[in-house]
Amino acid sequence: MTSPIDLTAVLKDLGPRFAAGVADRDNAAEFVTDHYDALRERKVFSALVPAELGGGGASHRDMCAFLRGLAPYCSSTALAVSMHQHLVAAAVYNFRNGKPGQKLLERVADKEAVLVSTGANDWLGSNGEVERVANGFRVSARKPFASGSPQGDVLVTSAPFEDPEEGWQVLHFPVPFASDGVSRAGDWDTLGMRATGSETVVLEKVFVPDEAVVMRRPRHAYHPAFNVILAVAMPLILSAYVGVAEAAAEIALGQAAKRIADPATPFQLGELTNTLTTAQLALDAMIGITDDWRFKATPDTADAILVRKTIAANAVIATVEKALETAGGAGFYSKLGLERLLRDAHGVQFHPLPEKRQQQFTGRLALGLDPILDIPVTPVKAAA
Repeated sequence: MTSPIDLTAVLKDLGPRFAAGVADRDNAAEFVTDHYDALRERKVFSALVPAELGGGGASHRDMCAFLRGLAPYCSSTALAVSMHQHLVAAAVYNFRNGKPGQKLLERVADKEAVLVSTGANDWLGSNGEVERVANGFRVSARKPFASGSPQGDVLVTSAPFEDPEEGWQVLHFPVPFASDGVSRAGDWDTLGMRATGSETVVLEKVFVPDEAVVMRRPRHAYHPAFNVILAVAMPLILSAYVGVAEAAAEIALGQAAKRIADPATPFQLGELTNTLTTAQLALDAMIGITDDWRFKATPDTADAILVRKTIAANAVIATVEKALETAGGAGFYSKLGLERLLRDAHGVQFHPLPEKRQQQFTGRLALGLDPILDIPVTPVKAAA
């Protein structure tokens, strides 16, 4: 059994080092490769794996605090790492509740393997083409928003398969990046979070053996597995974004101190404090609901998390926008770093569920309906 990891000490050591060159990496959309090397060396990728399985034994709450503290130094690193950690956190929940997860956790602990997720973009319908072959499947697909993929070891993904007897299903499976037919598209050039390496992963007739399929579920239907995923993932991901908002507020406070003569400045700071506090309270509530894996994996739990995710996300964006107003004209200059944080913060709206889909989820659940109405729609071609 390994000793528990001290994430506070890791943050104190690595955080200032990660802040160096952050603007250059943002400008070039350059992945934080050296950061991942340092995190691997300090065994951060296996930090959430239980100590009895060879990991760091960190709590979910501790990892949220680590990501929140890391974001002011490098928000792209914090967000990319959160995507790995939420997959590990879901496996920990399953392991603790007698479901499959131990094998994946042991792999992370043994090799400090980096996991890359495509689940949010795939959601209920997933995408790709699957062909049944001897002893497995051949999968072809394009999986965008795969954060951390330049350093990824295992792609945790899914694809739709029309079973001749059971109809349309979604198969969930891991794919080693070293597998034949796996490549990266090199297409990550975006508004914000530019150093996360969230490029599209391309699968071309990749063989997935039968034993690698860890779950089958009906396509376009809400599955209980999402009750686990949402409960552990959203607090980790939002921790990175709240860290961004806190960093923006700190910059704004420093600039406001130079603008005391402006009678609007105290009011701007007061409003900024309110929006930031809203984001912090919503995040703290999410972490409390997850309660270090002691939550009940029900639709009501997922709903409670999603409502608070929307509140936190809206407050994060409001905070960085108010920070820009409070900082005044100086905030418009790239060298201050506030405009980068503003761009990064806007990524929060694209994590599941976006606001309107969350509201639909919540409303349908309140009416006693299935929480998701996921109807496949055939795109309409524009008239010539």
